[in-house]
Formats: sequence, structure tokens, C-alpha cells
Amino acid sequence: MSATQSVYLEEEGVYRFHMEHPVPAYLVALVAGDLKPADIGPRSRVWAEPCLLPTATSKLSGVVEQWLSAAERLYGPYMWGRYDIVFLPPSFPIVAMENPCLTFIISSILESDEFLVIDVIHEVAHSWFGNAVTNATWEEMWLSEGLATYAQRRITTETYGAAFTCLETAFRLDALHRQMRLLGEDSPVSKLQVKLEPGACSHQACAWDPVDATHPSGLLPCLWLAQAGLSPHEGVNPSHLMNLFTYEKGYCFVYYLSQLCGDPQRFDDFLRAYVEKYKFTSVVAQDLLDSFLNFFPELKEQSVDCRAGLEFERWLNATGPPLAEPDLSQGSSLTRPVEALFQLWTAEPLDQAAASASAVDISKWRTFQTALFLDRLLDGSPLPQEVVMSLSKCYSSLLDSMNAEIRIRWLQIVVRNDYYPDLHRVRRFLESQMSRMYTIPLYEDLCTGALKSFALEVFYQTQGRLHPNLRRTIQQILSQGLGPSAEASTEPNAELARAGAEAGSDSAALLLGDEAPSSAISLRDVNVSA
Repeated sequence: MSATQSVYLEEEGVYRFHMEHPVPAYLVALVAGDLKPADIGPRSRVWAEPCLLPTATSKLSGVVEQWLSAAERLYGPYMWGRYDIVFLPPSFPIVAMENPCLTFIISSILESDEFLVIDVIHEVAHSWFGNAVTNATWEEMWLSEGLATYAQRRITTETYGAAFTCLETAFRLDALHRQMRLLGEDSPVSKLQVKLEPGACSHQACAWDPVDATHPSGLLPCLWLAQAGLSPHEGVNPSHLMNLFTYEKGYCFVYYLSQLCGDPQRFDDFLRAYVEKYKFTSVVAQDLLDSFLNFFPELKEQSVDCRAGLEFERWLNATGPPLAEPDLSQGSSLTRPVEALFQLWTAEPLDQAAASASAVDISKWRTFQTALFLDRLLDGSPLPQEVVMSLSKCYSSLLDSMNAEIRIRWLQIVVRNDYYPDLHRVRRFLESQMSRMYTIPLYEDLCTGALKSFALEVFYQTQGRLHPNLRRTIQQILSQGLGPSAEASTEPNAELARAGAEAGSDSAALLLGDEAPSSAISLRDVNVSA
């Protein structure tokens, strides 16, 4: 449990837990299962099912203590005693959760080393920002996620260097701008101080379980309605706040504050003092900003909070992209090869460009480099068919041996370009992956294109292994994806019924559950994985 002390009374068969510090209710968490422990450091252990324990131990032994020590040098003593990690089944519906003393994380992430590093370090950073000092309202969730993302990147810079941190930041900001293009610059969720709607959402398309909040596409149901020409809410449902703006726009604002004081070490000192002042309490944005200006009186005298176009108030309440972004030039040694390879694949003549591109050995690249390259190709899809054929010839077998973060991006390229020779790889991937971050993007693409029947067949075969929340979300995607062909049938569930019959189902309800398709809304993925 997320507790500083735990005792098992064997004679009573009772576990007792105690948390010595005050915490908000959302950080009270308990997990039960066939879990075995293994120490990975002087104050850390992993808990996992026996089949996963050796892998989890080998990947994290020793390094978690390095991350904790780096964070302590930056922001002060770790105040929670132990830092343990529990690995949850692949069907767990979210990637990670920063429960104090016991981080919850999905086991699927174990195969993607760089994503595992970033996700765990992010949860470590929450020990100071989010757990010790908590946002008082969900309308200012960036106070937790933006500060934790900034601290995460300070920790990775200290432990892995600036180039790696800039690469990961470029990858995430690239996804932020992709989400911005999809939602529009006036989207209400792009504010840091989000205005919450006064009551529960009444639209059927918004009716998913709040636990199922992290939609990997980044598209919020009420915004799907807006894209479909219907009226969205003026306010935002609080269950929809897990989006890239909360993390990355919040990070950009915190980074901007660090640049105002001119020295990241001085800003670290400020954050250390901020945590010490407000630990075990909840704060609002004004608490952070007042503390910042009081810590740097020279900046207060310069009225940096009112600089034209960069006013603190505008950062908090304006929609759209960040008002300023970090200088990522220290990562150019890692990002330049990605841009160069992408340019080769979009150059003409194709034969000459493909020959040059095939000489680049991406097997030596970092995961974030390969993911960024594939994201560029995804943004350009659909691609000319001869380009997709050449890409498949060059990369398909190689990428098939890489981790899931790489494979899903290649398979999305396959689906978005209707490249049937590699479709069997899509089936195999969906049959083996139970996580929403590795299933939702593919189902969205399959249902937006010409492969809805294929999606229905695979879903029918795998639905029994999916988490109920994830199953409901995919059912909605399958229903909404039927819209374009609905005119060809007298009953809106005709294609589902055919798929159910072909798969041996006695009822399309096995696929759809209790929810009927509502409208033809095209969903697109933005590769949000955490």
C-alpha cells in the first residue's frame, strides 16, 4: 500500500498499514495479487508477479538509488522513507501512478528501456512535486505535472546528460504540437488554468469511466463532438485533464521561470525552498508565483510577471501552444540524424533517396530517435505507395524485433497507408498487447480507414483479455468508426453483426456491450504514451 509502514500479522492473516504524513485522497492506493519482492537498492524494492520479477530487478537494480540521490541533491531530502515500485498486469488501464512509497507502473513498459527510465524518474520527481506539495484544485493540475516534468528533466540531465534530455523533450513537444493541430489553438484544455464544467457530462460520446481518463489519442470526447460539428462544453470535464498541455505546456512555463533567473542551479534552490515551505500542503498557482518573485526580488522589481506577450496571467489563461519553448540545441547531435533521414525518405528520386537512407543503421539509434523518426512519417501519412513499400523492405523486419514503442509506430504507418503485406504484424501485435497505450491508437487508425472489419475480427478474438474500461473504449471506437458505411445498411449495427456472425458470435452485443454507435466521428492518435 502507499504507506510509510506495513506489517503483516500472520496469526491473524491481517495486513496493517500506516502513513505518517498527510496526503490527499487520490494518493491512497492498495494493490493485491501474487506479488513477490526483490531489493534493488538500500531503500527500494520491486514487487512483481514471479514471471516478471527477474526482468524488473535486472532493469532497475542500482539505478533507482542513483535517481533518488540526484533528486535529493537538487530538491532536498526524500521524505517518504522507502521508494518501492509495483509492476501491474499489462491490462492495467494507466501507465504509471506516483502513489507515495509505492509507485504503480504497468509491466508492458519493461520492454522499452528508455521509456521505463523516463516514466520512473517522472514518478520519483512527484515525490517532491505532487505528493509533498499538491495542487489544491484539479483546475491547476500543471502545478503537479509541469513541475514534476521539469524536475524529471533536471534529474535526467544530471544522470544521462543534456543531449538525451533534449531528445526526450523534443519528442514530447513534437507530440504536443501534433495534439495542438488536432484540437485547434482555441481548445479549452490547452489552458494551464482549466475551467472545469459545473456538472457531469451528458453527452453519450463522453460517457466513459473516469478511471479510464488517460486516452492515448489525447482527444477528449467532448472535443470529438466539436470536430464533428456539434457543440462542445464551455468547461472541461475534470476526468479529461490528463493531456499533454498539463505536462508539456506546464513544463514550458516552469522552464521559462528558470530562464528568468538566469541559472538553473539558482532555480533549483528556489524549488528546494518552495518544497520546504509548502510540504504536506496543497497550493494554488499564486502561491508558486508569489514565492518565485519573493525569492528573486530583483525579478520582482523588473516586473517580469508583466512582460508583454509573456505575462504570467497569459501563460495561465491563454489557449494555444506555450508562449516560449526551451532551447534544445544541446540535443542536436541526436535530433539532426532523425531529420536528415526523414528528409531522405521524402526526397526524389525515390531509388536514389532509398539507397542513401538504407545506409543509415537505425539499430544503433536510441529508442526516442527511432520513435521521433517514425512519428515524422506518421505525420506525413498517407505516403506514396512506393515509399511505403521501400520503407517496409528496409525496416519492417528490423523494427519487428524492437520494443513496443517502436513497433506500434511502424504498425500505425502500415495501417494508415493500407499496406496489406504487413497487416499480419498488426494482428500479432494486438493479440499480444493488452495495454491501452498499445491498442487504442491502432484501433482508431483501423476504424478511420478501410480496415474496420479487420479491427472487429481482432477485437472479438481478444476482448476477453482486455480491462473492462479499455474494452468499453474500443467498443466506442468501433461503433463510431461504422458511421461512414452506415448509409449502405438499414441497420446501424450491420457491420458489427456481420463481424460477429463471421466470428461465430451469437450476438453483436458481445462486441458492443450496451453502447450503441452515436455518430460518425473520426479519431486520430497523437502517440501520448504517458
